[in-house]
Amino acid sequence: MYWCRSGNGLHVALAGGLMLAFCLQACKPAVTEKPGYFDIKAYFASDTAKLNRLNPLVQKTVTHNGVSETKKIKIDDWGRELDLFIGADINKPALKNSYSVVDNGGFLIYKAKYPELKMRETVIKREGGKVKWILIYNKTKTFLYQTSEKLSYYPDSLYLIEKDQKVRLMGNNHYRIEGVIGK
Repeated sequence: MYWCRSGNGLHVALAGGLMLAFCLQACKPAVTEKPGYFDIKAYFASDTAKLNRLNPLVQKTVTHNGVSETKKIKIDDWGRELDLFIGADINKPALKNSYSVVDNGGFLIYKAKYPELKMRETVIKREGGKVKWILIYNKTKTFLYQTSEKLSYYPDSLYLIEKDQKVRLMGNNHYRIEGVIGK
C-alpha cells in the first residue's frame, strides 16, 4: 500500500505543475512581430485606389535604347502600372533586420545589409506627415543577366522607371518609362 500513497502525491504534484504551466501560458500576451519598415505596399494600395477613382489622363513616354514614343492615355489598372513600386515592399517578416534604417525626420532611408537582396536602397521624402517622393534602387545579378532599376514616384504628378539590363549573349538594353499624371 505504500506505493499507492506516495504515487497519489506524485500525481497531484504533476497535475498541479501542468495546471500551473497552462495557466501561465494563458496569461502570456500574444506576440505579433512586425519589421516596422515603411509599408510601401499599403501606401501604393491607397494611392492606386485614389488614381483608379480619379482616372487622370497620363502623358506616357516609353523609351527603349534611345527610341521613344509618347502618348496621352488613361491607365485602366494603376496597381498593374505601378507594380514594380509595390514589389519593392520590404515590410515582410522574412526581411526583418535585413535593412539599415536612417530616419532624420524629413528623409527615411533603407539600405540593404546583404548583397543578395534585390531592393538595395529606398529613400522616402516626407513633409508634414505626407510623402513627397519615393526613390527605389533595385539590383539583380545572376550568371545569365544583370539588371538595375531606379524607380521614382512623385504622388499625383510623376512616376519614372529606368531599367538597365545586361543579358549574356543578347546584349544590353536600357528602358525608360515616364508617366506625367494630369490633374
